[in-house]
Amino acid sequence: MRKQMLAIIDSHAVVLRMDFAGGHSLKEVLDAPNVMSMIKDTKAAQEVRILKEFYDMLSNDSSRACYGAKHVEVAHERLAVQTLLVADSLFRNADIPKRKKYVNLVNSVKDSGGSVHVFSSMHASGEQLEQISGIAAILRFPLPDLEDIEM
Repeated sequence: MRKQMLAIIDSHAVVLRMDFAGGHSLKEVLDAPNVMSMIKDTKAAQEVRILKEFYDMLSNDSSRACYGAKHVEVAHERLAVQTLLVADSLFRNADIPKRKKYVNLVNSVKDSGGSVHVFSSMHASGEQLEQISGIAAILRFPLPDLEDIEM
């Protein structure tokens, strides 16, 4: 029985050494390959992967990624949004018209063939998304003039 319990623990637990404690160490844990292989099919792992894809696009081809409500709305008006990233906190906003705006945007992006990913504000990836306005998009095609639009 003890061997069976140890086998279960070994397959469901990972012990990692972190440099320091805090929010950054959570990101460090989630970036660890052995942790990602264990959680690869979870919503949290998908959020981490999609946010990484967004930041990679922002770094490598910034005209194919945008963030902030105004930029994302303009990109959607031009049918450029391939993947929409939204923090769940935007749907809990006390301002009802603002909440409806985000719900309508999500539905409209889905209707135009885009994918939508709602990030939990209780997860490190959701916290990261909230730091850049809570809404971002990976675009189907470049929109270089988007940077000229004031947020």
